Amino acid sequence: MLHHIVLFRFHDRVDAAAIAAVEADFAALVPATGMVRDFRHGPDCSPEGLAQGYSHGWLLQFADAAARDAYLLHPAHQQFVARVQPLLAAALVFDFADGAPAV
Repeated sequence: MLHHIVLFRFHDRVDAAAIAAVEADFAALVPATGMVRDFRHGPDCSPEGLAQGYSHGWLLQFADAAARDAYLLHPAHQQFVARVQPLLAAALVFDFADGAPAV
């Protein structure tokens, strides 16, 4: 299993309606691509204050790196990225695979 973490920091000018549209568009990628095994998302709710301005996060799970790679190249994903980029001050993507030994 490959875990794909995506964090967005929206520009200050982006309103709640636009963010809700991004959330809906992101969720629509699951059926559009057919490659995502699990999809979770939500706004930051950590009391630690370490989010560095990232307000919304997504966790997608793929069978493996090949499925993730195909998802990234899928036209629906590419269109989503093109639509959301102008709304973002920053994005952070971090992937990791199951199977790392426990420390």
